[in-house]
Amino acid sequence: MSSATIDRRLRLSRAAVFAAFTLNGVLLAMWVVHIPAITGRTGVSASTLSVLVLLMAGAALIGMRLAGPAADRFGSRTLVAMAATAISVTVLGPGLATDPVTLGIALACFGIGNGALDVSMNAQAVEVERAYGRPIMSAFHAMFSAGGFVGSLLGAAAQHAGWAPQLTLACASVGGLLVTAMLVPGLVSRQRNESTSHTEHYDSPDLRVGGTGLDDSTQLRTAKDTDQRTAQHERARKVFSLGCIAFVLLLAEGVAADWSALQVREHLNTTEAAAALAFGAFSATMTLGRFLADRVSAAFGPVAIVRYGSLLAATGFAIVIASPWLPLTLVGWAMCGLGLAGGVPQIFSTAGNLGGTTAATDMSRVFTIGYLGLLAGPALIGWLTALIPLTAALLIPFVLTIACAFAAPVVRR
Repeated sequence: MSSATIDRRLRLSRAAVFAAFTLNGVLLAMWVVHIPAITGRTGVSASTLSVLVLLMAGAALIGMRLAGPAADRFGSRTLVAMAATAISVTVLGPGLATDPVTLGIALACFGIGNGALDVSMNAQAVEVERAYGRPIMSAFHAMFSAGGFVGSLLGAAAQHAGWAPQLTLACASVGGLLVTAMLVPGLVSRQRNESTSHTEHYDSPDLRVGGTGLDDSTQLRTAKDTDQRTAQHERARKVFSLGCIAFVLLLAEGVAADWSALQVREHLNTTEAAAALAFGAFSATMTLGRFLADRVSAAFGPVAIVRYGSLLAATGFAIVIASPWLPLTLVGWAMCGLGLAGGVPQIFSTAGNLGGTTAATDMSRVFTIGYLGLLAGPALIGWLTALIPLTAALLIPFVLTIACAFAAPVVRR
């Protein structure tokens, strides 16, 4: 579909989904940049904070699992409206917390809203992408990264101005509600399947075969039930396979995001400022890669994105592990970001296009498995650093991304 044939309504829908992804990134960043101030105000130690972050992650998983079936039943537009409203309201919670208990409650509520928005806005993105007739999913995820960058700048500016976290997060909450009110009218309404199942009768005289019409209809219904069960099993296997690839790619992404700076600091004995360049190189190329991945996917297909992206990421990890020089190490982290940029959006798009009436539920299951990888990756590396050097522990994502390259045909539509 050429850009000239895309009507104004579809462009508006695309802009609305862009806004939803950006809003999610901004609000998450607003919480992250205020963690030091909020933990100091509530008396939360570093160990307690880690527990609260896990609590928030667990709440997000609950939100993801609830959002899938709800989006299938009520439509992703309704769920995006509800989840975006919820996350806009609950982002204020951490700023109002006064102790570890109230902070935990606030983060749990915020996590549920975040998980629900994650699934619902991706389900909405799949619908818009389907209407466009060409890959646009990666650009939506790029806007999430851009939103995180904007949110971090806004939060830093507010802190520099001496604003209290309560005031900054209150402004973020009001802004989120306004953005939600503006984006919801542009979202795509659920297109119901007009073809309803009906029962076929085989008991009319002209359909009887040898006087066994009833037996024939029973056999046909049995065959149909068998085919449906087979299709369900194939669908479940496809969803699980997509989830496993998402698990690997998000595990590698989590490792790179959380450990890149420390790896450079320890392995090359650099300054903290120089070490910070590692995460900068990774995040910059990941954002750039997500803006470019749709064009590459349109030209070569989603399998190529996952296969060669995984191999590029594996090469990046290999360079990071072996490199004794900072410039080369930064190139390695940049390759990791570029390689991991496009794979996850392709997986989510494939999950949302499996057909049937449970697209959002399928996507929520893939999300849940993949999100576990995002949580497990940094934790696994942290545990391994008690036994082996951090750089050696990066062999885990190196091996897994190579395996992911071989499993890339799973994303074939």
